[in-house]
Amino acid sequence: MPRNFALLSVLASILTLGLKFSAFWITGSVGLLSDAMETFVNLTASIAAVLALTIAYRPADRKYNYGHDKAEYFAGGLEGGLILVAAGGIIYSALGRILSPQPLDNLILGIVIAAAAAAINLIVARIMLKAAKHFDSITLEGDAKHLMADVWTSIVIIAGLLIIKFYPQMLILDSIMAVLVAANITRSGIGLIKRSYHGLMDVALPGEEIEIVEKHIRRHAGENAAYHGLRTRKSGSRRFIDFHLLLSGDKTIQEGHHICCQIEQGIESELPKSQVTIHVEPEEDGCSWDGDKVGGASSEH
Repeated sequence: MPRNFALLSVLASILTLGLKFSAFWITGSVGLLSDAMETFVNLTASIAAVLALTIAYRPADRKYNYGHDKAEYFAGGLEGGLILVAAGGIIYSALGRILSPQPLDNLILGIVIAAAAAAINLIVARIMLKAAKHFDSITLEGDAKHLMADVWTSIVIIAGLLIIKFYPQMLILDSIMAVLVAANITRSGIGLIKRSYHGLMDVALPGEEIEIVEKHIRRHAGENAAYHGLRTRKSGSRRFIDFHLLLSGDKTIQEGHHICCQIEQGIESELPKSQVTIHVEPEEDGCSWDGDKVGGASSEH
């Protein structure tokens, strides 16, 4: 279950958070502080992900006929907001150090601890990316990408601290790295908020997925099959697709049903967890048309 992978992320965040704050206290590096703050955001977001996935995988019921999948988008939006808050805190700390520089201590020990934390995050992130692809979960994907971002942040911070170790006169690099980390996670946070917004607002499926739907309509209803009113959306890991299909009026109900089943099965074979609804209309009836016929399909699809 996706929830179990989210719990793995929580455990990894707790462990790495302790390591990174230890590295900060030992060295006094604001760069390491920014790295720890990013991990703190990951921990909070991972807890939100566990809650969201617990809700999202509840089956549909009489009150929520379409299921609870959109709970994942609320978690993604919360995570994005927390990232922006953390970025603001990092920048504030970094600017303070630029105005009042402080020497760093025990850099080698701090670097070793930070490297250990990065290794843990790398392993867990790779596991979660595979799980996100398998379950088609935006929550797991977001969590995994932030762990990977955390890994790259640690690498940059470690590289900078090594430079400072051998060139102490470049102490300001510590604060510069912290600002760069803040800028990077800000971009990530805005991206998550945008994706969550699109999910909550029922944005249409991407063009390549629409093409898959149209391919199976033509394959099973005929190359010149006419249809209109194609609407799509995604809720969590599930896709909802509906459209009006025009068939010859002399086809039997059984024949029309068979064509629809073939289209549905074809779409679901390439787009898992799709719920396809097809309204069949007789092509001879003028009321069936919605827009001009172009290339075998309605122009409004």
